[in-house]
Amino acid sequence: QVQLLESGGGLVQAGGSLRLSCAASGRTFSTSDMGWFRQAPGKEREFVAYINCRGVTKNADSAKGRFTISRDNAKNTVYLQMNSLKPEDTAVYYCAATTACSAFGYTSRGSYAYWGPGTQVTVSS
Repeated sequence: QVQLLESGGGLVQAGGSLRLSCAASGRTFSTSDMGWFRQAPGKEREFVAYINCRGVTKNADSAKGRFTISRDNAKNTVYLQMNSLKPEDTAVYYCAATTACSAFGYTSRGSYAYWGPGTQVTVSS
């Protein structure tokens, strides 16, 4: 079992920045691929970014050039640095973990076995 807990969400003006953190416990963090997803009201949960156990990263097109995912295996924590935020980034952001290390990483929700409760990000115009 893996327990995940997100933090760092909040209210920010358009153009501002936030740094989300996700603390993991219960399993060897370094052997899990990690992902960030988000869900806006009335919409499906969508992929934002992943970082696999080897440090390979991928962003969704909507996040390219603005968001950066990173991990600190010594702290069992994954981060999402979000810059140049837009009102359309408003959503609940979820951290997710896989059960094993992969060669690349995953963009699909079904590939992740563990999820955090989410943290709200609201971007005002």
